[in-house]
Amino acid sequence: MSDLPQSRLLDPTTPPTVLTLTLLAGVSALSMNIFLPSLPSMAAWYGVPYATMQLSVALYLALSAGLQVLIGPISDRYGRRKVVLGSLLLFLIATVAVLLAPTAETFLIARMAQAVIAAGMVLSRAIVRDMVSDARAASMIGYVTMGMSLVPMIGPVIGGVLDEALGWQASFGFLLLAGLAVTWLCWRDLGETSRPSGLGLGEQIAQYPRLLTSQRFWGYCLAAALSSGCFFAYLGGAPYVGTEVFGLGSTQIGLLFALTAVGYAGGNFFAGRYSVRIGMNRMVLIGTLITTLACSGLLAVSLAGAMGPFLFFGLTLVMGAGNGVCLPNANAGILSVRPDLSGTASGLGGAINIGGGAALAALAGILLPPGATERPLVALMLATSVGSVLAILWVIRRARALGLPG
Repeated sequence: MSDLPQSRLLDPTTPPTVLTLTLLAGVSALSMNIFLPSLPSMAAWYGVPYATMQLSVALYLALSAGLQVLIGPISDRYGRRKVVLGSLLLFLIATVAVLLAPTAETFLIARMAQAVIAAGMVLSRAIVRDMVSDARAASMIGYVTMGMSLVPMIGPVIGGVLDEALGWQASFGFLLLAGLAVTWLCWRDLGETSRPSGLGLGEQIAQYPRLLTSQRFWGYCLAAALSSGCFFAYLGGAPYVGTEVFGLGSTQIGLLFALTAVGYAGGNFFAGRYSVRIGMNRMVLIGTLITTLACSGLLAVSLAGAMGPFLFFGLTLVMGAGNGVCLPNANAGILSVRPDLSGTASGLGGAINIGGGAALAALAGILLPPGATERPLVALMLATSVGSVLAILWVIRRARALGLPG
């Protein structure tokens, strides 16, 4: 990172660059999806059913959700920099444990410990809110997540190639190297952006009712959770569909996974450019409608018996675009309800989002027993996206009743 101004290096008080925030969030996303093409080979390696290894997605998301409840208040209490660096160190230790795990059970335990990297996703959003006003937060989050989306876009591709060439462990070796690089970058560039609140951790967590009693907070959370829920369901079920329904290899699945991230990056660009002009709530509605349209198309094709791998994965590009428009604005909405509790709001909102994703990823595995087609997964994705439309319509109605921009 020699292009960083020398005055920024090792300065604990200077706000980070967008690149640092992008890569910090990106390593969190990479941890979630780089190994997905390897799930069948991991099951074969440990001699367990596919459903057992699929728990590495659902359990990871579940623990990530629980950690986010604590990460936000801790960062409001002690500052963003200390929490980020501590979480990265623990992530590196957990990744080494994954590589050394002798059994499926120990692998799953170490995999759950990797969930501490959720701090990267939570705090990258909170740091944006620390740095800019409400009017610009959605736009900046859009640009940060647009860059971040490049990481998960190539993650499954890299994971698929590494799996076929070197085995599934190579994906986690890549994660270890990426984690080391991001830790170094954050140590050099991530200055503190939040003044510690002075409240104890218990007092900080006690602020949660001030958020949980807000209808707007719940509306934004549900819009984000349900819109991205179709993506989490897809993460849980698509490796099975690609392998068992369409007979694809790990590299092919990894390449097709990239289509969703391409759409997500396009949606993020649109959000970054037009959120201030169109308005936060309207952008969330546009994003949820796009996602619902894509899922409706998937179900229609499935019911017609015309589904193939390129249609299945191709239409998820549109789903990704909808998520790319919706999520930066929904997350900005979550942070805008109580700006003085931005870290707490980001953590709690992320916990609701990821917790719902964990449940949907697990449900996708249950709905896809041996011999199943893609149809149960597609129906689940459509149901969650319809719910996201209803949630943001509720927010818009509430905003108008309060006389707020909507």
